[in-house]
Amino acid sequence: MTAVPLPVPAPSGVAAVQAILAQVARRVVGQEAMIERLLIGLLTGGHVLLEGVPGLAKTLTVRTLAETIHTTFRRIQFTPDLLPADVVGTQIFDQASGEFRTRRGPIFANIVLADEINRAPAKVQAALLEAMQERQVTIGGTTYPLAEPFLVLATQNPIEQEGTYPLPEAQVDRFMMKLHVEYPTRAEEKEIMRRMSGGEEIAVSAAASPQTILAARREIAALHLDERIMDYIVELVHATRVPAEAGLPALAPLIEYGASPRATIALAQAGRAHAYLRGRAFVLPDDIKAIAPDVLRHRVMTTFEAEAQNVTSDEIVRRILAAVAAP
Repeated sequence: MTAVPLPVPAPSGVAAVQAILAQVARRVVGQEAMIERLLIGLLTGGHVLLEGVPGLAKTLTVRTLAETIHTTFRRIQFTPDLLPADVVGTQIFDQASGEFRTRRGPIFANIVLADEINRAPAKVQAALLEAMQERQVTIGGTTYPLAEPFLVLATQNPIEQEGTYPLPEAQVDRFMMKLHVEYPTRAEEKEIMRRMSGGEEIAVSAAASPQTILAARREIAALHLDERIMDYIVELVHATRVPAEAGLPALAPLIEYGASPRATIALAQAGRAHAYLRGRAFVLPDDIKAIAPDVLRHRVMTTFEAEAQNVTSDEIVRRILAAVAAP
């Protein structure tokens, strides 16, 4: 697709976003794809689910990102004995005044890391996911809005499955993206060893403010999305539901459920943010192709037949991207 020059100027907040990436790179070695996706989530208000073994700098990256935009950060370690009140807060009785007062939970932060979310019971998961969706919580009959920008980053450990409570498919759908965090390369691991030899964490400085992020969100929402790009997004999502119509009848017995309309919205938002990070005021098919695996992998439910054939949702998305013609 040939990009037509637009009267819309290049996004003004890109310089600030690039400064954020530069500060994060001072402390975190590699993991560029994860960092960019986290920033896309922050710039669109979409929450992110991270899956990877321990020790891959997930917590460090999230905390560093919060430092670079001068926002509040809280980490919640999910355990089987965690209660909803431990996440959202509760009312406690003040004996001195004889009244109840509200104690806010760690959800009242701009960036929240929900570590090992699948270790907590369904009731706690539901409390967190409701806050994510509604961007407000109710404590003792009073509703409290959550401050913007608000971003939840949840992690899952793919190795240990004993004592876990897998997230229901309907709740996983509330995450804009699901990322697979990979091991570092040999060169990156050597650099990690070199940087950590001193034992002190590298300092980073604030490169932007929460107001800058909110202004960037408005710029992203105004980015041009061509009608043909919209059609392409719809065709990709529709192919996860009726693959035969995309010329992929062999995928039909492998897919239990396809992606919901939330995926269509998320692809458009993430595609705009992907273009924004590259200084463009318009979205290209390559933006959608780049972000589609992260947006769709957790929204395509595979059948037992797919498991028997060792076909993952990632493989299904890859085949769909190869089959659906881009404009």
